[in-house]
This record gives sequence, structure tokens and C-alpha cells, in this order.
Amino acid sequence: MTSQIQCLIVTPEKTVVDQRADFAALPLYDGELGVAPGHTPMIGRLGSGELRIRAAEGTRRFYVEGGFVEVLDNVVTVLTSRALPAEEINPDVVAEQLRAARSRPARSDEEFAERDRLAAQYRAQARVARRAQQAAR
Repeated sequence: MTSQIQCLIVTPEKTVVDQRADFAALPLYDGELGVAPGHTPMIGRLGSGELRIRAAEGTRRFYVEGGFVEVLDNVVTVLTSRALPAEEINPDVVAEQLRAARSRPARSDEEFAERDRLAAQYRAQARVARRAQQAAR
């Protein structure tokens, strides 16, 4: 058994990450999943939130927005519509986007759902940025 996993994060635009790691934590739709070498093969649905990759150099954090993950033969492949490195998330911009999402008028169930979805995504981005800042201290 190998002592590392290969982590790939792919968006429609590019491959964001292709690196060896000791551990990865992924935000599934219904909770968090930790993947270490030798993990059972699986496919899962991602939610929006923090993805962490731990390697000898340290822990890298990303905000991912939905998609799917496949774990097979010590390779973790993440297919997502959006993956932002934590250091590229501006907390002030996210706070303003969250305020705008919360103040969005909603008159139908669909508009309420969209407003709630956007607010949840911006809260998750803010959480990722905050955790990255705390880890850097």
C-alpha cells in the first residue's frame, strides 16, 4: 500500500490541482469525507465548502462549489464547477456579496431558494477564507 494519494481538482476551465498528498478532506453534500491512502473506492456528490489537502509542505485550502468526487486506487478526482484557492478569496468582497444576497427580494419559492443558495455559498467562502487566515497565524 502506498503512503500517499494523488489529488486532482478539475473545473471546466482547467486543472486546478494535481499533487501528491497524505490526506484530503472533502465537503460532500451531506457531510465531510476524509480520504487517506488505501481508502475504499467510491463516488460522492460534493456540496459547497472547504476542501483541504494535507501534504508535507502544509495544508492547502480551497472553496469548491458542488460537483462529484471519485476515489479509486489512491487517486482522488474532484470534478467541480468552481474551485478557488483560499488565498484568492477576499473576505471583504465576500461579505458584500453576502449582504447583497440576503437583501435580494424574493416573492416565489424559487426566488427564496436561490437567495438561500447564494447566501450559503458566500458564507462557505467566508469560512474558508477565515480558516486559511487563522492557519497562517
